Amino acid sequence: MRPGLVLAALVALCAAPALAQAPAQIPWETPYEAVDPFIGTDGEGHTFPGAVAPFGMVQLSPDTDILPFKQSYARAAGYRRSDPTILGFSHTHFSGSGHSDLGDILLAPVSGEARLEPGDPKVPGSGYRSRFTHDGEIAQPGYYAVTLTDSHVRAELTAGTRTGMHRYTFEPGARAQVLLDLRSSIYNYPGKVSWSRIRVRDDGTVTGMRETRGWAPGRQLYFAIRFSRPMVARSLTSTETDVPYKGFKQPGRSGDDRAQLEGRALVGVFDFGQIDGPLVAKVAISTVDEAGALANLDSDEKGFDFDALRARTRADWEKALGALDIAAPAPMRTNVYTALYHALIAPSVSGDVDGRWRGPDNAVHQAEGFTYHSTFSLWDTFRAEHPLLTLVQPEKRNADFVNSLVASQKVSPYGILPVWAFHGQETWTMIGYHAVPVIADAWLKGVHGIDADAALDAMVKSATYGPYGGLSDYMTLGYVPIDREPEAASKTVEYAFDDWTIARMAKALGKADIAATFEKRSLNWRNSFDAKTGFLRARKSDGTFREPFDPTAINYGSDYTEGNAWQYSWFAPHDLGGLVSTMGGDAAVVKKLDAMFEYDNSKLDYSHAEDIAGLIGQYIHGNEPSHHVAYMYAYAGAPWRTQARLKQIVESQYKPTPEGLSGNDDLGQMSAWLVFTALGFYPVAPGSNEYVIGRPFVERAVLTLDGGKRFTVRAQGLSDAHPYVARVTLNGKPLDRVFLRDAEIRAGGELVFTMGATPNKAWGVKVDARPYSLTPYPK
Repeated sequence: MRPGLVLAALVALCAAPALAQAPAQIPWETPYEAVDPFIGTDGEGHTFPGAVAPFGMVQLSPDTDILPFKQSYARAAGYRRSDPTILGFSHTHFSGSGHSDLGDILLAPVSGEARLEPGDPKVPGSGYRSRFTHDGEIAQPGYYAVTLTDSHVRAELTAGTRTGMHRYTFEPGARAQVLLDLRSSIYNYPGKVSWSRIRVRDDGTVTGMRETRGWAPGRQLYFAIRFSRPMVARSLTSTETDVPYKGFKQPGRSGDDRAQLEGRALVGVFDFGQIDGPLVAKVAISTVDEAGALANLDSDEKGFDFDALRARTRADWEKALGALDIAAPAPMRTNVYTALYHALIAPSVSGDVDGRWRGPDNAVHQAEGFTYHSTFSLWDTFRAEHPLLTLVQPEKRNADFVNSLVASQKVSPYGILPVWAFHGQETWTMIGYHAVPVIADAWLKGVHGIDADAALDAMVKSATYGPYGGLSDYMTLGYVPIDREPEAASKTVEYAFDDWTIARMAKALGKADIAATFEKRSLNWRNSFDAKTGFLRARKSDGTFREPFDPTAINYGSDYTEGNAWQYSWFAPHDLGGLVSTMGGDAAVVKKLDAMFEYDNSKLDYSHAEDIAGLIGQYIHGNEPSHHVAYMYAYAGAPWRTQARLKQIVESQYKPTPEGLSGNDDLGQMSAWLVFTALGFYPVAPGSNEYVIGRPFVERAVLTLDGGKRFTVRAQGLSDAHPYVARVTLNGKPLDRVFLRDAEIRAGGELVFTMGATPNKAWGVKVDARPYSLTPYPK
């Protein structure tokens, strides 16, 4: 059979089951089938389509191009759907990050002679990369498949918690080889790999490691690879040049018979000759050592049964996604279930099967009674991602997150909780000490298995570590001064919110002195609010506001973090009643919110700011500081305006397409926003144990909670012609307030929205119907 016919047959064979299961416009489509992992893989989403288990250590996905880090923003997840070639398949990826790293342990199947360089994507055959098409490309939770047209290989991927498995089908008679490239890395640059090693053991198992100087400097990752067929030959090569000291000659004639090679630019080629049937490669990783990777290798699947591992991971995804049963039109179901899928990828397992993990001190530790997780994008995920996980994931998983954070603090060289960490290593990215609200929110909701005293101690130490981000000045002046610390206005208000969550937890634990200290600090947001202009502004150490002032300006290292005064002036989630008072009352707040959403940006240019996307006036949905702002209307007695704005946001910012996310998914935060909003409520102030009611976007949703209780949301009469909430009942009784309590959800019950064509301007407007605020609303 001609090569083209063989490949066509392979594509048809591999794609047929998936086509039968593809999302269809039918109401009985399962949650698993509704997910489309291609959403967000183009545009600004930065998601990947490859195989991953829920919270899996391995994210096995194609890398379409590796560029110098200053040109890599669009490929932060390794894959760009519009790219024409695939280099290979690496085992670590971030889902939706705005900065990046990873892309570790890249494998590329090759038919015939293997070239050691990836080559030019514009010149087919110039390297080991291969062209591909989207015909026959499949992405499902836990499974990915694609045909590499230049390599003449059908590649399939699946993953367990700590392992990834590749199945390569070569054409009959082809020479089957697999290339391992330890040079390849997302956000790459010359010299990023500090050291690496490849070892071929006597039984054919390949082990090794590499240490990189990337986002988390000094990050070590170890691996073990086992193939389903014996090698007939191998070659280990270092492509590094201009090495001043090369040491003495290793045993063996060349790279063809070396058992081990170390260096900074290593490539291995493993030759399996002409084979009959697929070749399976099983790969495990570890942040600890090669022994940990070898132990992890059999933790998900002892043999090479690709279909068995795929089935188990599918079952894990079906269980995780099954926490939510949604009735809605197919596009909305796809959007919401894909959002839930993206929200269940991180924080990821980072501890080995034996419980060992590597911490921020770059030393190895032992977890006792919990599974260590990392990949904490806390500036993003404290807002909705972690609150969502407290509802849709088992208590044990949420306790693992908290225990991982506290364990990291205990061994941190600085004695503080993670800020933005992955593989246990700190990156110092973004601002705040937002592990604090994650811990407080989980504990205040009743998550067991947490040492509350140790957690509170870690929270207080993080909030009182003076050298961090202007905290010393914050503790003495009551604000972060801009002449001593960049992004001072944002830091002041974010610290104040975090302080409030410490006060909440301390009070619940009976620690009155700690509660009083941090509740007082939580009012510091007022110290950076300028009543004259009506905006949050940065003060200097002498108490004056910095001039000149432009509320629309967005610049890195300015008064604000990835935003401007328009977005940050609303950030006092714990004291929004006080903010309404400070801004001049309900009418003034509604007017200012409308001005924000309707601002004319035609004369503004934000092209220099990577993370500014999804603009509706000065509301920027593609970045987190805006995420609670549409719900602000409810705090000003105008919940119907929230309902209208939510419709505007959902319809413009989320689509069931590869370009369907308006901004970086940020490890699930953009997705968690949609899940909550689709259900009809949102956690504006994590730690308050309240959710602000908006409006639903699904006809029915059943949330199955840990322990089996169910909370149902129904939207009667929901349609484009009926976008407003006419009335609400909870368990059959009228609900006149615009918030739900966490305990009401966990008790099980039914929340019913009756939708109408016109706004009900009498519902939820009274002060006693409004959500929690630390200080009173205006009378």
